[in-house]
Amino acid sequence: MNWNQIEGNWEQFKGKIQSQWGKLTNDDLDVISGRRQELAGRIRARYGKAEQEAESEIDNWLARH
Repeated sequence: MNWNQIEGNWEQFKGKIQSQWGKLTNDDLDVISGRRQELAGRIRARYGKAEQEAESEIDNWLARH
């Protein structure tokens, strides 16, 4: 799957994103609105991760979906 598919179907993927990163709130998901960079930023903020670590987690998640 590629990010364009997720971005285009954001409403369907919000639950899966929140299952993976449970510290993200509904408000976070509304702000992210399908933008990968925004998701990475929110993961970094909520989990205290480095930029590359957040990007790797997103890549791994994408590979599984």
